[in-house]
Amino acid sequence: MDGRTRFLNAARREYVDTRPVWMMRQAGRFLPEYRAIREKTSFLELCANPELACEVSLQPVRRFDVDAAIIFSDILVPIAKMGQTLSFGAGHGPRLEPPIRSRDDFQKLRRIDPYTETPEVHQTVQLVRDAVGTEKAVIGFAGAPFTLLAYMVDGAGSRGFPETKRLLFSEPELAHEILALISDVIVDYLAMQIDAGADAVQLFDSWAGLLSPDDFDEFAGAYAASIMERLADRGTVRIYFPKSIGAYLERAQAVPCEVVGVDWAQDLARARALFEPDRALQGNLDPTALLGSREQLDIRIDKMLAATRGYAGHIVNLGHGIIPSTDPESALHFVRRVHELGKGCCDSDEE
Repeated sequence: MDGRTRFLNAARREYVDTRPVWMMRQAGRFLPEYRAIREKTSFLELCANPELACEVSLQPVRRFDVDAAIIFSDILVPIAKMGQTLSFGAGHGPRLEPPIRSRDDFQKLRRIDPYTETPEVHQTVQLVRDAVGTEKAVIGFAGAPFTLLAYMVDGAGSRGFPETKRLLFSEPELAHEILALISDVIVDYLAMQIDAGADAVQLFDSWAGLLSPDDFDEFAGAYAASIMERLADRGTVRIYFPKSIGAYLERAQAVPCEVVGVDWAQDLARARALFEPDRALQGNLDPTALLGSREQLDIRIDKMLAATRGYAGHIVNLGHGIIPSTDPESALHFVRRVHELGKGCCDSDEE
């Protein structure tokens, strides 16, 4: 069975010959071939160059034989076209300026046409699709509305995103208007990636865990659900990854999708009990396990696979992005062990 079939079958909870596996942020700083490109190219220049972005997307496929290639880009790429300026500087993460703090700021934002504003992303998906053919799955992605709102309002990553929380609690109507606009943009942006050849699209809700359960429903889950509902007729696998909501993971059941991403701080067996048989799961090895001993890594891989034994709907992944200091040989061992031991995990417990 080729990797694309394996990935798609697992997403639809159908027979697989072994567990499919890929790694979040697999195309990135832990690979020497990636660092060689970055020595000559800035991050944003790399995102804007379809040929280089395709090359970076393919590097982990060649090195590790993962079952899926995720395109190289950044969740803030479409948002930066709406009326803010995106920058990445030495010693800090992304910055969006000016921050959106008032209705006047909001009125300067606009809905974009991704085909004209982000054509490089469309081209990157096409190039990756052509390169892997039918052998590997191609994953497109976007940030979820609440997570993007957090960056747009605070202007950068921060501890707790206080300005974003202030907006939610002091001007909820304005927050909802901004979230609705972001949702419209992201629907178009993901639809463009599907048109370009993506087999699956992942919605990253990296900051969902900042919210209480009720606020998650109102400000995160509802808008993620709106996006997924509008993509339902495309026939593409939809993955929703709400990070750090383990205490109320059941709230993600309201977001229609084929696959729910599970971070490493959540109990995979409990997630299975919540979502089986209607959803597949993706995750959830602690990324720092790849920094430890091979013996300890194997123990954690084996426990993860045991948690979904007898259930075909498990796409193995990390519980978040791979750590830049990871030894590529550890990542290779992870992929190979999953493919080897994942065969038995697809058999029924009763056999």
